[in-house]
Parts: sequence; structure tokens; C-alpha cells
Amino acid sequence: MARIDGRTYKDLRPVEIIPGVNKFAEGSCLIRCGNTHVLCTASVEERVPPHVPYGEGWVTAEYSMLPRANRERSRRDVSKGKLSPRSAEIQRLVGRALRASIDMKALGERTITIDCDVLQGDGGTRTASVTGGYVALALACQWLVKEGYLLRSPLRTAVAAVSAGIVDDELLLDLCYEEDSNAQVDLNCIMTEQGELVEIQGTGEGRAFTIQEQRQLVDLCAKGIDELLTKQREALALAEKQAEEGSR
Repeated sequence: MARIDGRTYKDLRPVEIIPGVNKFAEGSCLIRCGNTHVLCTASVEERVPPHVPYGEGWVTAEYSMLPRANRERSRRDVSKGKLSPRSAEIQRLVGRALRASIDMKALGERTITIDCDVLQGDGGTRTASVTGGYVALALACQWLVKEGYLLRSPLRTAVAAVSAGIVDDELLLDLCYEEDSNAQVDLNCIMTEQGELVEIQGTGEGRAFTIQEQRQLVDLCAKGIDELLTKQREALALAEKQAEEGSR
């Protein structure tokens, strides 16, 4: 089938990850996946929640969409007096994904909070938040080492995420909003750089799907995630280069 933006079924939308966009945060980036733009910032605090075991750290996330991130203005969660169920579900997903990349004992008794603020949403905001959130988290870990709080980075592996789906009985990678809203099947996939699965969210919205189709969708996501991991490495290399130039 011909896709709205001319991509083939296995193509990602154009991806750009710009590191260091917030000078106050310990780590930050702006990720653009097509017309989905998410600002990700990482903040370090020298404390942990009560449920965290002694001697270990914690990584958590918060997610929000700006009022005009969508085609019509939406109310801020704060104006409603509570977090929307969708925002709560997504930020728990992002937190779980990013915790998979960290050695909590090596992090020590501190918390890193990843804030994911959607500036513009065109499908895939949760997967963009995971992919960009990892870059912000990695930069915060580098900051901890550079500032002498840690002797080594607590990062264990990189993680990234992407969606795939079935539209008009065809498998497609990285759905934009129009495709996602018409998808028969929608699947979000999070993986490590070793190719291990962190989480799969698959829903038969228009019809049921087979185990074979699920495997095909996961394989399609694995291809996209491999490309996103390369984009993450390029962003981190750019941040390192900028830091070196700034110290001269």
C-alpha cells in the first residue's frame, strides 16, 4: 500500500535527536520522529523513594502533552486536578523501560527522573519518549561521573522503542497518527541493544491477530530499533564532542 508520507512498509519516519537542549538539566534532548516531537530531560536527586532497597537507586518518568500538541487544544492535567489515565499508563511504561538500562546498585542512593513533554504529537509519542528518554538518562549518568559522584557509569545497556501495526491487512513500521487511528493491529515494542525484549504492547483494535503476525511485527520493530540505537549513539557522540569543544 502507498503510505501517506511515501515511506515503504519497513521505513522509519525521519528521526533527529538533538542533545543538550536544556542547560539546567543533568541530561536532555529533543527527539523528532517525523511530526512527533518530544522534549526529554533528566534530573538527578540525592534521595530515593521509600520502597527502594537500601543502597540502590531509582529511575522514574513523568509524561505530559502540551495543550496544543494535538490537532485541538487539550486541557492540562493540572487543570483537571489529576493525571489522565493515558498519561499515567505511558509514564509507567517509560519508567519500566528506562530502569531496564540501569544498574541500580551502581547508581547508588539517588533518583533520576525523566520528564517527557510532548511538544507535538503525530503518533508514537510513548515510543519516542522511551528512545529520547534513554539519551537524556545516559547524559545524566555521564554527568554523575564527570562531577565525581560516581566512579563509573551505571548504564548497563541502551534501550529504544518503536511501533508497528497492521493497516488494511499490511504490516507497517512506525505508524503516524493517520495510520495508527486506522490500524487493525497496533503493537509497541521496547528492546535493548542486545536485541532482548523489555516490553511488548499489542492490541487487536480492528481484528484479532495471529502469533505469526505478532512475530512479524516484532521483527519489523527490531529492524527499526536497530536504526534508532544508531541515532542514539550519534546523539551521545555529538554531546561528547560539544562538551570537549566547550572545555577548550
